[in-house]
Parts: sequence; structure tokens; C-alpha cells
Amino acid sequence: MDGTILVADDDRTIRTVLTQALTRAGCKVHATSSLTTLMRWVGEGKGDAVISDVIMPDGNGLEMLPKIAQDRPGLPVIVISAQNTIMTAIKANEAEAFDYLPKPFDLPDLMKRTARALEQSANLPRRGGSAPDEASAEGDDLPMIGRTPVMQALYRAVAQVLNSDLPVLIRGESGTGKSLIGRAIHDLSDRRSLPFITLTEMDLVEVDGPAQLLARLRGGTLMIDEVADLPLEHQARLVRMLDMPGAKGEGGDAPSFIATSQADLEAAIEDGSLRRDLYFRLTGATIDVPALRDRVEDIPLLAEHFLSKDNGASHAVTLSDAAARALQKAPWPGNVRQLEHTIRQLAQASLGGEVTESDVTRLLGAQSSRAPLQKEADNERMGASVERHLRRYFDLHGAMLPPPGLYARILREVELPLIEIALAATAGNQAKCAALLGINRNTLRKKITDLDIEVTRGRKMM
Repeated sequence: MDGTILVADDDRTIRTVLTQALTRAGCKVHATSSLTTLMRWVGEGKGDAVISDVIMPDGNGLEMLPKIAQDRPGLPVIVISAQNTIMTAIKANEAEAFDYLPKPFDLPDLMKRTARALEQSANLPRRGGSAPDEASAEGDDLPMIGRTPVMQALYRAVAQVLNSDLPVLIRGESGTGKSLIGRAIHDLSDRRSLPFITLTEMDLVEVDGPAQLLARLRGGTLMIDEVADLPLEHQARLVRMLDMPGAKGEGGDAPSFIATSQADLEAAIEDGSLRRDLYFRLTGATIDVPALRDRVEDIPLLAEHFLSKDNGASHAVTLSDAAARALQKAPWPGNVRQLEHTIRQLAQASLGGEVTESDVTRLLGAQSSRAPLQKEADNERMGASVERHLRRYFDLHGAMLPPPGLYARILREVELPLIEIALAATAGNQAKCAALLGINRNTLRKKITDLDIEVTRGRKMM
């Protein structure tokens, strides 16, 4: 890298680490613990890029970004912050920061982003939009909390679509918070003062329902939860509504359309349960919400968040380190929603003011005590085996029901080994495998792709 970097952070260790790393990479570095000094350097024309913390002793780094943009148009600013919430990422984006990273950050990642800032400073993308108001900023009770890279990517994706006119499709498993993210997009956008309506089937029952719905929207946001679950007749009316002049802003402001789905929409199109034209009308921008198993490092942070907001507990409850580790080892098929319910149950059951490892294992069920009886399984019918595993799955959730979508999840778990064994039995010959299973060859190919099955040629099993 070649250039001068201005570093502003009140943590001496961070300043030292960044100065050493950037100097080794070939950069000149000016480091300070003062925003006042940083702004003086910027005003003097120093620096080709800035790395700045948010909370500083003499001010807020985010609040300085408009002034930097005014004094030095095109000067890229990378924001680093220990405030790892969606609001920090949103504010950084609204203030036109070049990039945003949470603390603790990955140093090689920051170095790569700094290199891009130096290379692309002349082509810094700009976008408009007002910053979220105080009411929105204080309403940060959404479970969009985390330091993991997948959550930071989600924050940036949300920030990029806030004031876009494109429809947004939010994909993710049940319990990941898709609807809450859709609501956050509305509440943090320029449409926040306009209606937010969640579509119901009743809105599409009548022929003139779509027109009435558009009139109610008045340029606001329409949320379409689990779009693949809509009946085909209602999907057709929804397509016609999306093509109406009012949906395109003719004669007024265009409303925003946000759809969510936990289903494989491409597969839904293939099996005829989702209209292709509806799919294409709703996929202007796509946001993928990570499953909890893909960000287990965030579980202690989420647990502490839910404990702090549990108003039903009669006393303050904390989480022991061992309990946090036990929570991280659990499978969480119901994702963040299941974690929230579990934390509430733990808080209610805790008598000593601290959730312990035994509390967690007692509620979730210790895996070691659930080892299958091999002798029994050897002579067991497949239906009985499936029933036994399903009962364990339900027991794992205690007093709660498993998250919705159980039928599709169980079918997938059975389908994967069935296809793998059938492929092995036919030596990887997909035509013979399809005939053996009694399905179309194209259907088999798609299932192989969707289930990420590796097909190898070899000797037949039988």
C-alpha cells in the first residue's frame, strides 16, 4: 500500500497496532486520540484515508463524517466501533462512511479494506437519505446483535437497501428474525412516517383487494411474509397489484415491497407452488439472514441481551461462562427465536441469580444421556426409528413447540441419506438412480444440487 493514513482512536493499543501494521505495509501514519486533532489534519489536507473510532473523549466520530465530506470530498473514512449493533452500522452508512468494522476487528481484514480505500477513493459511492431519528434509534430491541462477520455483512446489506426503490427479498430459516429485519428496514428508512402493512390473505380475497391495499399503503411499505405459502390465486392478484400504476409510483410515491421466505423459492417455482413472475418481481435486492449455528460466537451476547430485557424475572439474572459455552454447543434448530424462549425459561427457573451449566443442560437435555440403544435399533422398523428420533427432537424443546416448518426439515433429513444410498447403489448413474427412486431425472439433479450431494462413480453396492 502507498499513502498516508490518519488514525483516530482513544485506545493506545489499537493506535500502536494499526501504526505498526500500516507502516510495515508501506503507509505513512498519523495517529491521535483526539477528534479535534484529526479534524485539524483533515482541514490541512493531510491523509489519503481515515480510520476512526466512534466514541472519543472529545466527540463522536460519526458526527464528524459530514464535516470531513464537506472539507475533503472523496476522502474515504473507515469507521471502527465497539458499539456492535445495527444502529451503528446504519448510522455509519447514512453518514457515508467508506466502510464499517466492529471491534474487536480482524487486522488482515482491516488492512484489505484500507487498501481498497486508498485505491478507490476517487470513486467512493455516495448515497442520500436522512439519518434515523431519535425515536428509531432508541427502539433497538431487535435481535440483530452480533460481532461475527456474517452479522456485520447483514448490517451492511440492510444499510444499503434502506432507501432503495427496489423490492427486497429476505431469506432465512424460521426464527432468524426475517420479519423483524423487514420492519427495521422500514423504521430506519425515509418511509418511517408512512404506513407499514403486513399482507394477509384477506387483503387478496376480493378482486379489488389489491387496489384497496395500494390506497392504504400511501407510499409506505408492504411486508409479504412467507411469500411461497400464498395460494396461487392470491399470488396472481399480487402480481397484478405490483404491475398497477400506483405500485410503480405513477401519480404518487411508489411503496416499498419486502418479502420473506424460509423456503427454497427456486424449488417452489419448479414444483409449481410459486409463480415465476411473482418471484422476479420481488427479487430486486436479496438479504440472506444467517442461522444461529453460523454465528455461535454471538450466542453469549444474545443471551445477555435477552436476560437484560426479561421483565418477567423476579430478580436480576446473569449467565455463567460455563452456561454460555453450553448454549453455544446446542443445535438451535429454531434459531434466535428458540434461544430467546430458552433464555426466558432459564431466567424464570433461576433461583440463585445466575444461570449455570446444569440449568442449561437440564432444560435442553444432555446429549450424553440420549445415546441410542443400538441393540434395539438393529431390529427396529424405520417408522419406529423415525418416531423415536422425532420424540427426542420434541423433548429437546421442553415445554415449547419446535419452530414452524418441521415437515420440510424432516423430509430433507430423510431425503439426503435416501438419495446418497440410492446413488451408491447405482454406482452414481443418475438415470438409474432416478428410475430406482421413481422420480424425474431433472428433479434428481436439482435435489443433488440443493442437498449438496457429491456424486462419484464406483462399484455397485448390489
